[in-house]
Amino acid sequence: MSLPLFLPIAVLVAEPAQEAPVPPPVVATAPAEVPAQAAPGAEASAPAQASSTAPEFADPLADPATSTAPPQTGGQTPGDPLEGFNRAMFGIHDALDKALYRPAAMGYKHIVPKPARTGLRNFFSNLTEPVVFLNYLLQFRFGKAVRTLVRFTVNSTLGIGGLVDVAGTTDIALPHHDNSFGDTLAYYGVKPGPYLFLPLLGPTTLRDVLGGPIDGAVLPVAVGKPFTRPLYQISSGVIPGLDLRAESDPELRALFAGAVDRYATLRSVWLQNRAAEVAEMHPHRAMAPELDDPMRDPGASAQPSTTRELQDPLDDPAAPAKPAPTAAPR
Repeated sequence: MSLPLFLPIAVLVAEPAQEAPVPPPVVATAPAEVPAQAAPGAEASAPAQASSTAPEFADPLADPATSTAPPQTGGQTPGDPLEGFNRAMFGIHDALDKALYRPAAMGYKHIVPKPARTGLRNFFSNLTEPVVFLNYLLQFRFGKAVRTLVRFTVNSTLGIGGLVDVAGTTDIALPHHDNSFGDTLAYYGVKPGPYLFLPLLGPTTLRDVLGGPIDGAVLPVAVGKPFTRPLYQISSGVIPGLDLRAESDPELRALFAGAVDRYATLRSVWLQNRAAEVAEMHPHRAMAPELDDPMRDPGASAQPSTTRELQDPLDDPAAPAKPAPTAAPR
């Protein structure tokens, strides 16, 4: 739009300059006075200064906040070195979600009655309790391991095979807690590795991807059938996935409603929540670096503030502190 607006103005300015005669005195004196008043060095430096200080012609519709923002180091977001690949996978996931995954999840929610959905959710959640118990043992958190074992025993017996969450009621107060081999690796200080986004799996990290197959192999290896049959493998992945997608649909719609960059918004929220889960395993340690202020400049050094607190709103912050008034002698 800037070029079509600029051309008519250039034509209107150029045409009168060609038709109107230029007075001789003005033409004769102007070239003579400029070299006489300007120093030789000034003539050479003036164009350089004009070219260096002149603002670059930018799109008038561009956002100044985004155009003047400093570029990121190396063109990559810290913690997401595979951003190009992840964005491509996010696009594939988004297309599959709109065309297949979300319609199937919402259909599952409307067709299957809520008591049946709740029972299936409790059943598959109860089957993960042995994995949670094993990882608590690997983390030497024996108190949580015992509570997980009690929860699994109560729900498997009184809860009719886990269809009813009896242990989660207020009388027993043993709610479900997620715990995976990825948490065990994080407990012993294994870094999360690069951020990953995989279609139909969603956001994750390399550490959690490596720990997932180990969690999935606990029941097939320890028990065998029926956990080795394809029917269980497919149903245990499809039914909880559809239920989770249907239940989280309002939160996802609210998250993406005002998001300019949907990929970056989801990445930021997920990484913050994952870092909080890891930090809860070490309550006596300092907060994890991932939970730092997201608005802080990562390149700036953390220095304590030396500015004294402003008491009087009309006081000058740069002025020296006044001594406290002393009581006058009586």
